[in-house]
Amino acid sequence: MHYRTMPKNGDKLSALGFGCMRLPMTDGKIDEQRAVSQIRKSIEDGINYLDTAWPYHNGESEPLLGKALKDGYREKVKIATKLPTWLVTSREDMDKFLNAQLERLGTDHIDYYLVHGLSGDSWDNISALGVMEFLDKAVEDGRIINAGFSFHGESEDFKRIVDAYPWVFCQIQYNYLDEHFQAGTSGLEYAASKDIGVIIMEPLRGGCLGLAEAPKEVAEIWGRSEVKRTPVEWALRWVWNHPEVTVVLSGMNNEDHISENMRIASEAEPESLTADELSLIKQAADKYRELMQVGCTGCGYCMPCPAGVIIPSCFDYFNRMHMFGDEKEAKRLYNIFAGGTVTQRGSGLASQCVGCGECLTKCPQKIRIPDMLERVAREMEN
Repeated sequence: MHYRTMPKNGDKLSALGFGCMRLPMTDGKIDEQRAVSQIRKSIEDGINYLDTAWPYHNGESEPLLGKALKDGYREKVKIATKLPTWLVTSREDMDKFLNAQLERLGTDHIDYYLVHGLSGDSWDNISALGVMEFLDKAVEDGRIINAGFSFHGESEDFKRIVDAYPWVFCQIQYNYLDEHFQAGTSGLEYAASKDIGVIIMEPLRGGCLGLAEAPKEVAEIWGRSEVKRTPVEWALRWVWNHPEVTVVLSGMNNEDHISENMRIASEAEPESLTADELSLIKQAADKYRELMQVGCTGCGYCMPCPAGVIIPSCFDYFNRMHMFGDEKEAKRLYNIFAGGTVTQRGSGLASQCVGCGECLTKCPQKIRIPDMLERVAREMEN
């Protein structure tokens, strides 16, 4: 495992961080035994940065991580979790959530604490409620060691937030499709210029860039390289190629995927990709942009839907149909999974959308979800 240094405090953090938003599931709940085993094995193999948050797995991610870090594992790692800004209505709420998170995680301090999911408006709101005073106090009394924020807004707002507080680190979405999306490359470089560590989320864009069988048009591009790599390796190496990146998070839930990610993390060096390799990645990005219809990462922030629509699944199968060209198979899987045939959640088809718009304020990607669901229903449910 390679380690990179957090600029302001000198912490040596594993280049690969374990994201606890997509833990293994069984019967609609976290498979606790398997998840604990995966987390502990990853720590034993060198991962020392673990990321969770209040809402992940409907509030069950933090308690699960707390269980996984018993028996001496807590002392080996840095925990990152987040203040749920959309639930905060007062300065007192901030302490309430932090104290509850300490209890959930079974610890007396959070190593890396983030103000969650900021945009320009949410930063203005939470700032007015006293979040900077809260962070100062929590750092002073030892409940927080390092203060940071995660971001899902516009580039100009990112720089404004960076300059508003002496942050130790930040977390941004970044992958070879998102160079100019949200914070993007300019934000990455701006934060690094201020000695702010940068944690990367969505390096595989919700898994789309890591599908074992890339679309044939993309596979043809990878086939031109003298060095043969999986789609996952191309995507992760591109992110780690940036020296400004401190940690890359992966929401891992499969043992083989964890092993592959750890192998890549042990080999990928900053500025190690050649000009020809970077050109191939740009070509692949351009091709994906042609094929993808919805920029959904599957984060699930839009859920639950009041009308019962399983929004991420609807978009996933819709994108797969357009990327891979197998219309019959995509529609079959869409109707099986989104239609509730093999789930206990009931039907969640796109056609159930009533256009209430509740999802619009939650989506970090700013997707016009009701409009896109109408298109999904039209093309997938005929």
